[in-house]
Formats: sequence, structure tokens, C-alpha cells
Amino acid sequence: MTFRFSIFSRVCASALILVGVLGIGFVSVPAREGSKEWVVLKDCRLIANPANDGDSFHVSSGVKEYLFRLYFVDAPETDEMTPRRLVDQAKYFAITVPQAIEVGQAAKAFTQQKLSQPFTVFTHMSDAMGQSRLERFYAFVETRDGDLGEQLVRNGLARVYGFKAAPPGLTSSRVELVKLQQLEDQARQERIGAWGASVGRTNLHAQAPTDFSSFVPDGNSRGTARPDSSTIVSLTPRSNAPIMRSSPVEANKSHAKEKTPLGNIDINTATEKELTTVPGIGHVMAARIIAARPFRSADDLKKVSGIGDKKYAQIRPYFQ
Repeated sequence: MTFRFSIFSRVCASALILVGVLGIGFVSVPAREGSKEWVVLKDCRLIANPANDGDSFHVSSGVKEYLFRLYFVDAPETDEMTPRRLVDQAKYFAITVPQAIEVGQAAKAFTQQKLSQPFTVFTHMSDAMGQSRLERFYAFVETRDGDLGEQLVRNGLARVYGFKAAPPGLTSSRVELVKLQQLEDQARQERIGAWGASVGRTNLHAQAPTDFSSFVPDGNSRGTARPDSSTIVSLTPRSNAPIMRSSPVEANKSHAKEKTPLGNIDINTATEKELTTVPGIGHVMAARIIAARPFRSADDLKKVSGIGDKKYAQIRPYFQ
């Protein structure tokens, strides 16, 4: 018994020492399992790493090192290591694979520049490993200009795609999803980033000031510095939030839907406002249509959740 106990003790001691050595600079086991509350990491720094790209990067917070992946957005790959994903990304933006790689490299440079100063990370420590062998977590990243994911989408350097979560301070992901779709529509219309890669506009950024979100986990407003090029707003629900729409009473007074011409709306570029001018399409349905893009043609509207034969017959004539 004494001999067996001695061996067991040595094995346990060795294991503890190994865990202690390997655990330096990494997150704890409970963090890997995910947190119900938002874990807020302030004054984070970007760690230079060849594997960093537009939406996934190494970060230091104090003495710990993390690998984070942005919620909601997907920037093109920076090389040909994942060909299937590259093809899908190129198809989304209607560009070639080499052009997609060029956009991915531009997105990487954009993110590196935005994270050159201290930033804040909001995470549940939810698993975002994917094909990566490294431990990686989903997160919202807030720079001095606001949410990084929104900035990437607004500049045409990422698509609205990927794992979704209700942002800090909100109970639903829908508000953020609708806002991202609006930002993507703006980038597409301006033909910047990936949307202008075919005409040499990959590195052109949005010129007009844009409201990027500043997340507030506890639901209380806070002061945020306003940069010269953009205005930061809080996503905490409030009456003057820029994402809010007209009230039902005001909507009923509008005659826009009566004046909507047939066959004029582009299913892949129409904004939420334009979509809601179609009789039978409200804000919820418009968000579903935007989320289902890209379409091969307006005939694919039948694939959108909530659009049956009757609804399809009602709205189809309004699209090209």
C-alpha cells in the first residue's frame, strides 16, 4: 500500500506542476466552459501574430493571452489555406478569389490599425475554435471609434455572417443584425472594400461619419470620446437610439407603399427602408430578407422564412 501510494502521489504532483507551467498566460478552465455574464477585458493590446486577420486575432489582457473571433462578421481569408471558404466569400461579394484574398489582407491591415491603441473586449468565453487548433472565443471588440465589426462591414471589409449573440446591454441580436445590414448596404452602394474590388476600390474607406456602437453591459449610459471621423452611440435601448424606426401610428399615415412602383426594387441591394415600402413587408420581414442575402434572383424570396405562396404572390411584382 505504501509503495502504491507513493507512486500515486508522485504522479499527482507531476501533473499539478505540468498544469501550473502550461497554465501561465492562458485562460482558466471555467472560462473555457463559457460565462453567462459578460466578461469585460479593458485596456487590451493586439499581439502581433502571422495568424491574425480581419476578424480573428491574438490579444493580451494583463498577463494573459487570448485568441478572439468577432461575432456577426466574417472578413475574407488572407491566403489560400481554406479554399472552400474563400470561394464562398468571393461569391458573396461577386469577386474573384484573388480579389477576396486582397480584401482579406486589407481587412487585416484595417484591424491592426484600429487595435493599435488600447481597446475593450466583451466576451462570454464561448467556444469559437472552428477549424483552429487553438483555443478561441467569440467576442465584441470596442475600439475608440466603436464596435470593430461594424467598422469592418461599413468599409466593405467583412460580410454580415457568422455566430450571433445579443450584444451587451441588449436582450436580442436582431437590433445589431439590422444595423449591420444597413452598414453593409451603404458599403455596397458606395462600392468600397470588397464591393468595389473589381474596379480597384478595395482600399477606399467610407467618407461620411458613421454611428458605431458602444456597448454597455449593465444597461447604464456612459460617456465616450467622439473621434473626428465618427460618432459613437450606445446600443442600450432608449428612445433616441438611431436604430429605432417610426412608430406604428406614423407608419400608418405614410402613403409610401401606395406609391411604390412595380419591378423597381433590387432584392440584393435594397435597404430596410426600401423593403418596407412594399405592401406586406414589415421591419421583421425586411430583416429576414436582408439576412438571407445574396439571392440569385427575386424568385428566391420563397426561401425566406415567413414568405409562403400567398405572400410571395403579393410582393414579387415589386422586385426586379
